[in-house]
Amino acid sequence: MESLLAILVGALFTVAIYLFLSKHIIRILMGAAILGNAVNLLIFTAGRVTREVPPIIPASADALSDAAANPLPQALILTAIVISFSFFAFLLVLGYRAFQELETDSSDEMRVAEPVGEQSPPAGY
Repeated sequence: MESLLAILVGALFTVAIYLFLSKHIIRILMGAAILGNAVNLLIFTAGRVTREVPPIIPASADALSDAAANPLPQALILTAIVISFSFFAFLLVLGYRAFQELETDSSDEMRVAEPVGEQSPPAGY
């Protein structure tokens, strides 16, 4: 099961990087969303996929008696889902606003803010 999830994580990373290399803003945003899901699935897979009982202590006991699932990866993933969704919504609004102002979604044509005819700053130090 873990090997199948590892292959799926690798495929999602590949698709996300491919979309990041595009010139169109909407494809770059979709790459960011897919990359977020790939990272969440990677954390979930790293936390070991098991069919153990949830870590809930019964009212009649003081501690867990059997092996229980680790709740930390699930808590991290739930937090990451909320943060990545809000980040994606912000990027979507930002991309739409840029499209409204510049009337293009190509990142090459969005370089109107750069000065024309001036020398480029040094690339390295």
